[in-house]
Amino acid sequence: MVQTDVWCSSGSATSDGTLVQTGGFNDGKHMVRVFRPCSTCDWQEMGAGLIQSRWYSTNHILPDGRQITIGGRDAFNYEFYPKIASTNNVFSLPFLQQTNNPREENNLYPFVFLNVDGNLFIFANDRAILLDYMTNTVVKTYPQIPGGDPRNYPSTGSAVLLPLKNLRAETVQAEVLVCGGAPRGSYPRAAKGDFVGALNTCGRITITDPNPQWTMETMPLARTMGDMVILPNGNVLIINGAASGTAGWQISRNPVLSPVIYRPDSPSDSRFEVQNPNTIPRMYHSTTVLLRDGRVLVGGSNPNEFYNFTGVLFPTDLSLEEFSPSYLDAESVNLRPQIISPASHLRFTYGQRVDIQFTISGLLNRDLIKVTMVAPGFNTHSNTMNQRMLVLPRGIVRQVRKSAYLVSCVFPRSGKLAPPGYYLLFVVHQDIPSEAIWVRVN
Repeated sequence: MVQTDVWCSSGSATSDGTLVQTGGFNDGKHMVRVFRPCSTCDWQEMGAGLIQSRWYSTNHILPDGRQITIGGRDAFNYEFYPKIASTNNVFSLPFLQQTNNPREENNLYPFVFLNVDGNLFIFANDRAILLDYMTNTVVKTYPQIPGGDPRNYPSTGSAVLLPLKNLRAETVQAEVLVCGGAPRGSYPRAAKGDFVGALNTCGRITITDPNPQWTMETMPLARTMGDMVILPNGNVLIINGAASGTAGWQISRNPVLSPVIYRPDSPSDSRFEVQNPNTIPRMYHSTTVLLRDGRVLVGGSNPNEFYNFTGVLFPTDLSLEEFSPSYLDAESVNLRPQIISPASHLRFTYGQRVDIQFTISGLLNRDLIKVTMVAPGFNTHSNTMNQRMLVLPRGIVRQVRKSAYLVSCVFPRSGKLAPPGYYLLFVVHQDIPSEAIWVRVN
C-alpha cells in the first residue's frame, strides 16, 4: 500500500515490468515508489529517491533502461533513477525556466519523447528543444509553434510521437503531434470566472528534419485537457476534456463529449473524424489507457478540490468505461486477426527475427497486413509518458493452412528506437487489430 502522497506524480514501467513512480505532493515530492508485480508484492518507497522535489514532472525510459525525470513545479532540471555515482545529481535545464510564465507556468508535465538518435525531444509551453541528456547539451532548438499559445499544464494540450516506420532505414523519420490547449492568459482569466475558448489546432513537426517546421491542422472540436492515445493501427484517439477554461479546480466549462480519430496517413483535409459522444463529462483528472484487445479504458474526472459527488457543477466521477473504436464493430469480426504464436510474455533481443502465426476467418489482403508494437504509457493530466508505437519490418505473408498465415518480422535494432521493456504486439489487417500479446524486448 502506498504511504505517501502521489497527487500529480509521474512514472513509467522499467524493462522488467516494474512500475517506478516518482514525486507527488507534500511528503511525496522526493519519493520514488517501486511496485514489482506478484500476488504477494507490495509497494516499496524510497524517501531519498529524488534529490529535487518533483510535482507535475515527466518521466521517460532511456535506451539503457534507466528512467529520467524532467521538470516539475519550480524544478528547472532533471535527474535519473536508478542513480550511480556519475548521475547522483540534478542537471540544470534552463529551457524549463525560460518557458515558465509568471502566474501561469504553462510548462508543467512537459511532453518528452525519445528521438531515434537517442536524444530527448522536450516540448514545454509553446516551443521545443532536442536535449543530449548525457552531456546536458541542447543540440537543436525547434521553431515556436505557430500562434504562440501554450500547450502544457495548466493550459493542457496533449501530444504523441507518431508511429515510427521504415525501421531498417539508415535514418528513421520521427514526427510529433501536439493538439489542443488554451490561449495564453486563460488560466488567470478562468480563475476570475472568464472561461476562454480552448484551442482547436494541432501542430505537427518532423523532429528529425535538418530544418524542421510546424504544419498546423484544425480539429473539428476545440479541446483542453484532452488525452491522446495511439491505437494499434497507428491512428490517434483524442478524447476527454473541455471546450473552455483550463485545468484546475472548477475553472473549466463545456465538456467535450465526442472523441475524435486522427488518421496521420490520410490526406491533410480528411484526417479527423468525430466519433459518437459519451454521456459522462471527463474533464480535469480524467485518464485513458490502451487495452490488449484494442479498446481504450477511460476513467475518472474530478475538477473539485475535494471528492464532491453532489452540489457542484461537475461532480467527482470515479467510474470506468470503455471506448470501442470502429474496428471492433461486429461486421469486422471475420477480418480480425488472432495470433496463434508466439506465446505471450516471451523475451526477444534487438534485431531478432520472429515468425508470427495468426488466423483470419475472412478474405485476407496480404498487402494490408502490418505488425505493430506499443509501449505501455503512464497517463495523467493529458500526458501519456513513454507512449510509443513502432511498425515492424515484415516479410511476405504465407499461408500455412486454411485460414492460418505466417509473417516474419524483425524487432528494432536498438534501444534508441525501442527502449527496453514490455510492449503490446498486434497483427493489424485492413486497420483491424488482433488482440495483442506481450513481448519483452531488450
